[in-house]
Amino acid sequence: MTRPTTDSVWRIGILFSSTGTTSVIEKSQRNGVLLAIDEINAAGGVNGRVIEPVSYDPGSVPKEYGRLAERLIAEDQVSVIIGCYMSSARKQVLPVIERRNALFFYPTLYEGFEYSPNVIYGGATPNQNSVPLALYLMENYGKNFYFVGSDYIYPRESNRVMRNIVRQGGGAVVGERYLPIDAGADDIQVVLDEIAAKQPDVIFSTVVGEGTVKLYRAYHAAGNDARRVPIASLTTNEAEILEIGPEAAAGHITAAPYFRTIRSVENDRFLASYTRLFGSSSAVTSCCEAAYFQTHMFALALGRTNSLDTGQLRETLLGATFEAPQGVVKIDPDNNHTYLQSRIAKVNDVGEFIVERELIRPIKPDPYLVNPDLNDRNFKLMVTATSDYPQAPASPLAGRRPG
Repeated sequence: MTRPTTDSVWRIGILFSSTGTTSVIEKSQRNGVLLAIDEINAAGGVNGRVIEPVSYDPGSVPKEYGRLAERLIAEDQVSVIIGCYMSSARKQVLPVIERRNALFFYPTLYEGFEYSPNVIYGGATPNQNSVPLALYLMENYGKNFYFVGSDYIYPRESNRVMRNIVRQGGGAVVGERYLPIDAGADDIQVVLDEIAAKQPDVIFSTVVGEGTVKLYRAYHAAGNDARRVPIASLTTNEAEILEIGPEAAAGHITAAPYFRTIRSVENDRFLASYTRLFGSSSAVTSCCEAAYFQTHMFALALGRTNSLDTGQLRETLLGATFEAPQGVVKIDPDNNHTYLQSRIAKVNDVGEFIVERELIRPIKPDPYLVNPDLNDRNFKLMVTATSDYPQAPASPLAGRRPG
């Protein structure tokens, strides 16, 4: 379909880092947004007007996200922004968004315990990833956990939640250590020495960015067997595994709504489209997929409202569904978070995540863990994954990407 010829555009702000510690993940998120915009514009835009991205690089520095969010709104006249990976970055943007009454899409898993009427949360909350992961690990590896994380908001809060879940399941945390965002070899060696001394059954990592690559490589170099004692994570994804390398990554585990290896018609289409635009889909991540479907959901809401007014967009988005690469997702009108799939995958010998367990339907977000019950019937429905295309029922209300 030909692109619209009108000079009038819809503008959206993008705040993902292409430099700095967390850029390995944020570059894939930015690509997810740009891919969705490319598809939308190629299909005619929104009501005859193209979407124009206005993008800045915060350099993985939390305060820069807040400063640049202010710049987008005040100088660039942007009222809708998508961005941020780290919770510390989101916390810088949040007061700017609320004070300016703008709309912010956050396509990243996080620690929960937050709500803002100005934010649409597209990443997993603890009940969608921490609870099923803890159950899987205790059933398959043991109940003694060692925690290691980067030293900022998300890892500390995520570990607090995971500790409660593990204890509820009769497990114990035998050690806990936090590393600087720019952790070096000496910092990581302290962790390896503690792991050797504590002999946990499993390591739960909330280390992010380049620190993840260093940790997994060092763990392997020290002679540890990931098939016996894996590093399990909510944050380690395809982009980082690509840098770690298959030899050091094999056997490690991640829980997420999406992995690039899942089989579905929509995911095959997404990966082909991503490869066409960026050359390769090897670094596609769950956070990239969330940024992609959130951008499409924004465009669908914009098409219905024909307005960038925050209130109108929010009301249209709440309860909206979309057939994403991971499966059908839905924005929960109760809390602005998203119903997501829940999957657990292990890295194979060639460095690919292979899904081992998945829920048979999307799970309602519970950002405040009102019902943190390990016996929740949802998790009793977690089944062994198959290689066949899933036969999830299509929603008559679900939006689809153009093309």
